[in-house]
Amino acid sequence: MQAGPSAASSGNTSQAILPELVALGPAFDFEHRMRYCRRFRMEFTFAERKLEAPVLPDGYCFVAWNPRDLDRHAAAKFHSFRDEFDSQVFPSLGSLDGCRRLMLEIASQRTFLPEATWLVGHGNSNGKPPHFVDCGTIQGIVSGRDSGSVQNVGVTPDSRGIGLGRALIVKALHGFREFGVKRVYLEATAENAPAVELYRSVGFRLVRTTYKHMQDSPPAVTEGADPTALAR
Repeated sequence: MQAGPSAASSGNTSQAILPELVALGPAFDFEHRMRYCRRFRMEFTFAERKLEAPVLPDGYCFVAWNPRDLDRHAAAKFHSFRDEFDSQVFPSLGSLDGCRRLMLEIASQRTFLPEATWLVGHGNSNGKPPHFVDCGTIQGIVSGRDSGSVQNVGVTPDSRGIGLGRALIVKALHGFREFGVKRVYLEATAENAPAVELYRSVGFRLVRTTYKHMQDSPPAVTEGADPTALAR
C-alpha cells in the first residue's frame, strides 16, 4: 500500500506547521482541519548489503504461503495491528474483515510473491492448526522489473521481543533475492521508532519521507509507540 499525500500538497499552512509538530507525533493542519502522519520509505539493496540468515527461537517455525491459509494471515495481521497506531493510519488494519479484504487484495495481484510471504508461529512442526499458534505474518509483491515491496509485517503483542519480526523480514528478503529482485522497499510510520530502527539494523535505508492524510478532525492525544511493535 502506498503512502498518502505529502505535506506540500495541502497548502502553505500545513507546510509551515508540519515541521514543528512532526516531532510531537501526527501533524495537523488547523486551517484545513486535516491530520497527517509521517511515513518513511525505506529500501534494502542486495548489492550493497550482506543478507543475514533468518533465525527463529526454539520451538518456532516458518509456514510457507498457501492460499488456504489466507484467513490465518488475516487473523495474524489483525491481532498484530488492531491496537497499534497504524490501525488509525490504515483503518482496514483495525478489523478482522478489513484485514481479510487486504489479504485478498494482496494475494490476488499478478505480482504477488509467495516466496516473500510467510507466517511464523509455534506449537508443532507441521505448522497447521489447531495445535499451531500463528504469531506473525509478512507479505511481498514484485513492484517492478528488479524491485520488490514488503506489504505488511506484524507480530502479535504476546510474541514480541524475541526476534520474530526480524526473522520474518530476513526470510522475506531471501525470497525476494531468490526471485531475482535487486532491491526491496517498505514503508513505516515514523512514530514507530523501534520498528524503523529494526529495519535500519537489517540493512534498510531511508530514501523518502511522505505524509499520509488521516482524518478531518483535530489530533487525539495518543500514547507513545509500543517499543516492540512493527510498523506496516
